[in-house]
Amino acid sequence: MTPPQITWDDHAIPHIHGTDPTELMWGLGYCHASDRGMQMLLMRILGQGRGSESLESSDGMLQTDLFFRRMNWNGACADEAAKLTASARGLVEAYCEGVNARFGAKTPWELRLIGYRHEPWKPGDCVLIARMVGYLTLVQSQAEIERLLVEMVQARVERARLDELFPGILEGLDEELLRKVRLRETVVPASVKWNPALARMMASNNWVISGKRSASGKPMLANDPHLEANRLPNVWYEAVLISPNRYGLGATMPGLPGLLIGRTNDVAWGSTYPFMDALDSWVEHCKDGKFRRETVKGDQWIPFRQRRETILRKKKPPYIATFYENEHGTADGDPHSDEYILATRWSGANAGATSIENMSKIWDATTAQQAMSYLGRIEMACSWVIADRLGNIAYQMSGLMPRRREGARGFVPLPGWKTENDWDGYVDYHELPQALNPEAGFFVTANNDLNSFGSAKPINMPMGDYRARRIEQMLSTDRKLGVKEFSAMHYDVYSLQAEQFMKVLAPLLPDSRPGRILIAWDFSYAPESEGAYLFEQVYRALLREVFGGALGGAFEFLATETGTFVDFYHAFDRVILSERSAWFGGRTREQVWRAAIDRGLEGQVRCWGEVQKIMLSNILLGGKLPRFLGFDRGPVTIRGGRATVHQGQLYRSGNRATSFIPSFRMITDLAEDVVHTNMSGGPSDRRFSKWYCSDIHNWLNCIYKSLRP
Repeated sequence: MTPPQITWDDHAIPHIHGTDPTELMWGLGYCHASDRGMQMLLMRILGQGRGSESLESSDGMLQTDLFFRRMNWNGACADEAAKLTASARGLVEAYCEGVNARFGAKTPWELRLIGYRHEPWKPGDCVLIARMVGYLTLVQSQAEIERLLVEMVQARVERARLDELFPGILEGLDEELLRKVRLRETVVPASVKWNPALARMMASNNWVISGKRSASGKPMLANDPHLEANRLPNVWYEAVLISPNRYGLGATMPGLPGLLIGRTNDVAWGSTYPFMDALDSWVEHCKDGKFRRETVKGDQWIPFRQRRETILRKKKPPYIATFYENEHGTADGDPHSDEYILATRWSGANAGATSIENMSKIWDATTAQQAMSYLGRIEMACSWVIADRLGNIAYQMSGLMPRRREGARGFVPLPGWKTENDWDGYVDYHELPQALNPEAGFFVTANNDLNSFGSAKPINMPMGDYRARRIEQMLSTDRKLGVKEFSAMHYDVYSLQAEQFMKVLAPLLPDSRPGRILIAWDFSYAPESEGAYLFEQVYRALLREVFGGALGGAFEFLATETGTFVDFYHAFDRVILSERSAWFGGRTREQVWRAAIDRGLEGQVRCWGEVQKIMLSNILLGGKLPRFLGFDRGPVTIRGGRATVHQGQLYRSGNRATSFIPSFRMITDLAEDVVHTNMSGGPSDRRFSKWYCSDIHNWLNCIYKSLRP
């Protein structure tokens, strides 16, 4: 195949010119390997569970390898890739050829330095990356909150409190049974420190408006994925794809062929995470390496399938691990004792081909309806907003939602020996939430509850709706909107959460300097705001006052080393704002809040920006080299908070600083052939490239560059 022509614009964004999509994918693979080769190879090494073999042989890396081997996303990747249709496989193979053309000439010096030997990129590697993105950036938090439920039951948190925290989703909860379960690990495995190469992409905004609300008279679309943006390089890679009579502009992800979010001549699309519950655990009664099943002939004991994995380690003996599996996934430990353990299954664990197939089809979509049919079949759980040049706007959820028995929501681990608790395939995408040309003239998603838009109810634990309602407020205007208004919305830091809390808080505040600052606060999380800082001090004190006693020592771990209160603050807010609650321990709400106010306001008054600083760290060498060498950048000040459109959640997870921040912003008006973007980082993962951090100034200061065909 003749390589395509590749040029670079003033921002070092590649413009790949090909005669057909196959040439474009070759060029995209070549550019990914050129500019983000370290990112790609590092993700593959970790996903294969080969960090101990290729990177370092520490005990921590061994535990990371064990996690990935247990998940087994690398298993049968070649078989899954073989399911691609001839046309899609041709695109993936062309992408791999482009990657290997570059890696054949040169691989990143950082990996050569530690002795890594390059292996060719294969179609199965694209499947592996798709699985990793689907779980680590999206599903992980669902696993954490479901495990937290089990831990709370075992800590004997009373049922009334559980019902308040998880209303309507505890059908089938057998507390006595869950107390018998032996848990191998707690909420987030303490030994598995999520490597910075694997950015979490939990929170995001996207919205779309029809032409009747835009200044141009054509639909407009905006997207800003919020993920772990305190990393270099950014997880996203921008590209412009051009073929005769067709173009594609937007963001790709190294290791995957095609545009993930962006637009063509005819259609634009953007994605957020819908918090679909696509992961279940079952309680298995085990002994002698077998699990029990009830049948009409009585109990049967069936052997687990055993999978042995050999983990090679640099300068150390290999480590042999055995995993036990059945139709409910992988067992949480060794099932040879007579006891109860969990087996956990994620619906996307063996998927990937269908996602890659349908992402390739979006290139040819000319209407929102066609885009809905392609995006809806993607196996990763996503909330897609869509617009077309004809004037249509749409919303479509995607993801493999398990079809469960009537009444089962998937949140509570159910007895595995009862076959009625098994999955019965997956819900058709037509049953998932969707909308076409909504009467309001816009559609907004911000990780909020969207169950009302479908016949299936895939969401159990959404994020709060504060961001979604704030965006809806700004869209519900008689003014015609354009790129300027959309960019201002991206940077909006007004908190509806704070506004709601302050209605209760304000009458209780003391007549002191901190109290007067909070009374006068405008609910803005601007860096110079003292009110935002004080409110957050009181909010954290409220969490501790309400939940600290019942959760005991686990509270500090949850609050300081996990994303539990970050991802699922809506559930905790609902309890805190209640007039009466079992969590108040017999006290009135006023007594609880006054105690929190006393604690929250006792310290020094500071500006929000003083505590909203974070380093952008290199994914391989972050924190390991002197700062003057420039692999890490910062600290930078981040505006916003948990409930603002410009989200600014900084926290710790796995003993390292992490974040939910807008990592990439995109605005497009279907009236013109351009996408306006900025991102936290730059096109290159090469520290000594001028494009390593070239877009950070724009990203921090509401400046957008333009991608044009």
